[in-house]
Amino acid sequence: MSHLSVCHLGPTSYREGLVLQEGLARARADGRTGDWLLYPDHPPVLTVGRNPSPGNVVADAATLERQGIEVFEVARGGDITWHGPGQLVGYLVCDLDRQGRDLHRFLRSIEEGLIQALAALGIAARRDPGRTGVWSEGEKIASIGIAVRRWVSYHGFALNVAPDLKFFDLIHPCGLRGIHMTSVARQLGDRAPSLPEVRERVAGAMARVMEYPGWAWGEAAEVRGLALLETPVGPARNTNAA
Repeated sequence: MSHLSVCHLGPTSYREGLVLQEGLARARADGRTGDWLLYPDHPPVLTVGRNPSPGNVVADAATLERQGIEVFEVARGGDITWHGPGQLVGYLVCDLDRQGRDLHRFLRSIEEGLIQALAALGIAARRDPGRTGVWSEGEKIASIGIAVRRWVSYHGFALNVAPDLKFFDLIHPCGLRGIHMTSVARQLGDRAPSLPEVRERVAGAMARVMEYPGWAWGEAAEVRGLALLETPVGPARNTNAA
């Protein structure tokens, strides 16, 4: 059983992130590579999944343009969310045979990995029955949305480490009205860890929960080489998540 390869991609536009995920998912489905957890650093962007509700973008187009925020409609499940600096975005490109091809089991595993990583940092987090994601002290700290193609997952999670939470005022996060978003920095204050430390904690927790024998850092050049050499295939299957 192979380990989980983890790669910090560095600054990555959302458009490039989509290309890399889709290409790597094709490579994984063809057996050209193993499972990956990708960490891109996205500029501010709003992403809308396949199950949006009307009216969930609060800000008008002029406000978004003034702040340089693009809006992307993407193939993952779920509604609308924000990505940007200070947030740990993780894309899991994994063969779901190891999860019994059970999408809900896979979602629960992602949640559990985040909950365990946060516990190691000193944050008590939990699930909220009926709502995908991770919560702490009644506020949402992580969002999840995946897509699946040929039983290989892509997209993944967004954990608020130290973002400017005011960006979430632009939307109804994940289509949920009246909720508040929180972050590791808000919960821990001066005790908050750095983003690189959280990357490592989350990678270890995901590998443990998903029963990999271990994990290891991979190179961005390898990811780009695998992803950009592949050719497109059929449509994705999506789950409802946010």
